Amino acid sequence: MIYRYISRQVFIGFLIAIAVLLPLFSFFDLLDQLEDVGRGTYRVSDAFLYTTMLLPRRFIQIAPFVALIGTVTALGKLAIHSELIAMRVAGLSPWRISIAPLSVGILLLLGVAILEQFVAPQLQQKAITYRAIALEQSAELGGNLGIWTRNENNILRIGRIIHNTKAADIEILQLDQEDFLAAHVLAQFAEIVDGETWELSNVIVRTFKDNQILAVRHNTLSWSSFVSPDDIATLTKPPESLSPLELFRHVEFLRSTGQDADSFALALWRKIGSALMTIAMLLLSIPFVFGSIRSGLSNKLVLASLIGIAVYLLDQIIANTGLILQLNPALVALVPGFTMIILAHVWLNRTQ
Repeated sequence: MIYRYISRQVFIGFLIAIAVLLPLFSFFDLLDQLEDVGRGTYRVSDAFLYTTMLLPRRFIQIAPFVALIGTVTALGKLAIHSELIAMRVAGLSPWRISIAPLSVGILLLLGVAILEQFVAPQLQQKAITYRAIALEQSAELGGNLGIWTRNENNILRIGRIIHNTKAADIEILQLDQEDFLAAHVLAQFAEIVDGETWELSNVIVRTFKDNQILAVRHNTLSWSSFVSPDDIATLTKPPESLSPLELFRHVEFLRSTGQDADSFALALWRKIGSALMTIAMLLLSIPFVFGSIRSGLSNKLVLASLIGIAVYLLDQIIANTGLILQLNPALVALVPGFTMIILAHVWLNRTQ
């Protein structure tokens, strides 16, 4: 009965935290989008729709904050009414009391996992596409450098993705068995007929052989692509907008073709690291509340919020630094969460 009571209070605390944090973060998203109102066909209603479609992604991002603030709110309320003291007198240790918040936290992580795989990526990608169309933008990466990918014998550059089945400003560098440039194909447009065939238009093919360059023009030219439409779509999306399964498949594709996969691998591991950080925030909040509550619950919440923001910023700094220094993505993503869990474990043991 006691565990059920604590779990119910923690669940209510989570709901309060969500009710406060999710609208707050969404409001910041909306302010950011309102700056683009008036460009192309982008209207206020589009900004609201875009922000709404990002709600599942924002919920996933604030999950560690929800765990921290929600648990501090729930246990702080119990401490103010001396219920925690009564539980300690009844023989419940902080570790045993922590079982209830952890069980609710597991439910939170389960909800996050479902959203992460089946809801948030799809809505976020639709939001990105919807916004790009309204702003009359086309998808591209690397500034004006376009999208680059390769396999063993071809290097492909796509200047712009106009829509799912049409690309513009195409370059194909074909290599021979000794990795020397054998041919260069430049096309103005490419219609993606199916997963393997592209119909190139306004094409110039330059072949390099015996110290000579032979240029031939074609109105149209069929090309057997090594990149599937799904792979192209993945290349134009931010790594954090992909589901764990999409990230795993794309990392395998990049590595199998000899390309740099660090940013996508880091995004994949950070999804796991976020779950660890949520558990860490839960454990951290318990000894946090078992300290003196004389300063008031509001002060505890402010301090907990500052700690959460500091941990979040530190995690971002570590991730970006690791990417720049080309450190192991798994190590960069998981170390902050494991470190916080160890610190929370030590702190919780000291409250016994």
